[in-house]
Amino acid sequence: MPRDYEIMIAFRQAIKRDAAGRFTISTLDFVRELDRLNWHYTLRAANQWIETHTTTFRDISPAEGEERLFQVFNPNGGI
Repeated sequence: MPRDYEIMIAFRQAIKRDAAGRFTISTLDFVRELDRLNWHYTLRAANQWIETHTTTFRDISPAEGEERLFQVFNPNGGI
């Protein structure tokens, strides 16, 4: 039986560091991690969860669609 706290665990496990050293998360990786924990989200549902439950990620997707890429950013300009 899936538990609510596992969604955040899946989110953290899906975060990767790219070649430039930035922390990123793709919707596909997030959905794969959720599936491992018995949560079955669509790409759209995963995007909505990221948009509503995180404040330090912005969309840097290279193309339109539900397969999106988010990057960590500092909304306070380093303060």
